[in-house]
Amino acid sequence: MERIQTGVRMDASLVKVLKGLAEYHEMSLGDLLEGICLHAFEGKSAFGAETRAVIEKLRDVYGCRWTSADSHLHPEPSRKRK
Repeated sequence: MERIQTGVRMDASLVKVLKGLAEYHEMSLGDLLEGICLHAFEGKSAFGAETRAVIEKLRDVYGCRWTSADSHLHPEPSRKRK
């Protein structure tokens, strides 16, 4: 597997939740995101009930109230190609 560094922009409160969750599971943020994506690609949930409870606590701590319904409401501005 070849890994690359990315420059992904995300909502700050969401990133804080993800970092907290990665720390809870004693893994890197990159490993957590890879796992979430791979599960999603297969139509599977990446989290069980215990982890979802931890996520809800982290969301409360960091004020992250985004839901899947909000996922396309604030897209990054398009870059014009030269």
